Amino acid sequence: MVPKQKLRVTTVVYWVLLLYIIAAFAWWAFSLLQQNREIHTLLKKNLPTASTDYAIKTKAIEEAEKRGIYKYVGEGSAFLLLICVGAVFIYRSVRQQFRLQQQQQNFVMAVTHELKTPIAVARLNLQTLQKHQLEEEKKKKLLQATLQETLRLDTLINNILIASQLEDHAYHITKEELDFSELVKDAVKAFEVRYPERLLQALIQDDVTINGDATLLKLLLSNLLENANKYSPKDKRVDLHLAQNDNAVFLEVVDEGTGIPDEEKKAVFKKFYRIGNEQTRKTQGTGLGLYICQKIAEDHGGEITVKDNLPTGSKFIVQFYG
Repeated sequence: MVPKQKLRVTTVVYWVLLLYIIAAFAWWAFSLLQQNREIHTLLKKNLPTASTDYAIKTKAIEEAEKRGIYKYVGEGSAFLLLICVGAVFIYRSVRQQFRLQQQQQNFVMAVTHELKTPIAVARLNLQTLQKHQLEEEKKKKLLQATLQETLRLDTLINNILIASQLEDHAYHITKEELDFSELVKDAVKAFEVRYPERLLQALIQDDVTINGDATLLKLLLSNLLENANKYSPKDKRVDLHLAQNDNAVFLEVVDEGTGIPDEEKKAVFKKFYRIGNEQTRKTQGTGLGLYICQKIAEDHGGEITVKDNLPTGSKFIVQFYG
């Protein structure tokens, strides 16, 4: 049974059980109130009417009946509130678990594809070089393509390892004063070597410093640039801006792709989350890149947000404070 069918069946069973519990609770409450009324009515009937304290005893019975009503109504209301709170909590937890399961399945599918593709391409290129005598220019193109695939595989493995370590607090962050400008320039050069066909415009303020972990910050830059390259048409430009003021360091990576809907802007930073599904989306990825970017930004006392780039595309903004 596929996850969506499981979710539908679980939802139906959940609502049937919840409605049964509420119906049983309502019948229980009605029975107690009815019993309370009948008991006190019987007590009043058994009082001798000729008794001198008949009025006092009748009033006492009526007050006891009211106290019983207040007791059952109060206990019932508290019990009903607990049922509702528990039902909402269970409902949200179950749906979240199913969503997580679906995202994990998508992740496994994506990782399987992401691991097989670069290995297959690299193997094919190397076999071609081994079996055929090619012109020097063709050899360079095949070697460049093979290098790109190995770098892609290395990025994927780093993302998986770092994501696991950051989540489990197993990665020891070593912060030191860094020349962030030079680190960004190195990341830009590496990107240009890997994607020579992509136009990248970088405006980098000199002498921007930051206290941070160089490995993690390089990974953040790599993921943001990879993301921009992945979702932008081949003939569109990618922009990178780095600046610093008295309060913060600002890093922006801007693409001219299709953009991200407003309702998805926060979700894209969740672990395993990707827009669409693995069967229909065309772009490659695992749903870890932006999650890692957010974790790295937070671990460095900053934040990452995404805004629309007009007229089209997305603008990822990382701010480091202090």
